[in-house]
Amino acid sequence: MVHFHDYPPEGQSRLLDQELPAFDTQPWVEGPPLAQRRIAIVTTAGLHKKGDRPFGPMNGEYRIIPGDTPSADIMMSHVSANYDRTGFQQDVNVVLPLELLRNLAADGTIGSVAEFHYSFMGATPPDRMEAAARDLAAVMKGDGVDTVLLVPV
Repeated sequence: MVHFHDYPPEGQSRLLDQELPAFDTQPWVEGPPLAQRRIAIVTTAGLHKKGDRPFGPMNGEYRIIPGDTPSADIMMSHVSANYDRTGFQQDVNVVLPLELLRNLAADGTIGSVAEFHYSFMGATPPDRMEAAARDLAAVMKGDGVDTVLLVPV
């Protein structure tokens, strides 16, 4: 897989200036102390529960993953010649680090782990995900989530 810093300068400019959308809002806000935060995971690994509808290419929807879903019941629809699924196959925490969050909650580093986590399909243009992401933000806010761990894949 090619890293951004390995691209020639003209390729970096093209990626930064032409393919990334501009947003009118500033999403960064200050929150409560970490030990009081309720955290949910949002990943772009194309994850879904066994039996849920798999993602298709360029799908802007999200899937809900309850926090108590056994690892063996989490599937990945993300398929690409440029993506190595080996890490996910060995340990789901590579793309959905629930075990880490549970440990941080247990030792008091974070306040709590949300009951539900969410996955989008990677390699989807952000404008195709925007409506679903706005909907998801409202869902998480309603669940008392005040911090999101973004896991891009």
